[in-house]
Amino acid sequence: MAAGELTGTARELLQAEIKRRGLAIQSNSELANDESQPEFQELVTLRQFRDLPEALLAKGSLESAGIHCGLWDDNLVRLDWFWSNLVGGIRLKVQSADVDISNAILDQPIPADFEVPGIGDYQQPNCPKCQSLDVAYRELYAPVAYISAYIGVPIPMERHAWRCHACRAEWEDEGMTSESGLNPGRE
Repeated sequence: MAAGELTGTARELLQAEIKRRGLAIQSNSELANDESQPEFQELVTLRQFRDLPEALLAKGSLESAGIHCGLWDDNLVRLDWFWSNLVGGIRLKVQSADVDISNAILDQPIPADFEVPGIGDYQQPNCPKCQSLDVAYRELYAPVAYISAYIGVPIPMERHAWRCHACRAEWEDEGMTSESGLNPGRE
């Protein structure tokens, strides 16, 4: 029950008890005049993602840097990934004041190598054609997946090769097997 809902006598008794205890409680009229009320800030769409894992990685990168952000339409895409293109993908939104720093964080290049605890240095595979580090192994073969999903029987067929996202080159690497325990570039 709010103080405004009390009868006149009850309100007088409440004020007397607050004064007797020496409490500093603001009344509703004082709160209405208080300028420290929260202000709503407009959120800006920073990026759009077709796939949920990529959106979650971007959101995690920004949150680890202390930037407040959120994903829109992610639950719809979780229910059925086929809806992602229809709704325009998963949108990553940030406050307008954080746009520049957020873009700088998300635009950082892929590291060529990094330390893996317990294993040592890991060398990121790169494209033999353009030297890009944006490569993946055993990606989903999209034409078969989309056509089979359209007819109602999704077949998750994978490519058994490396693929470069920058120049679209594909190559096979005899040294990499699926039993190796590491699946670099897996999305």
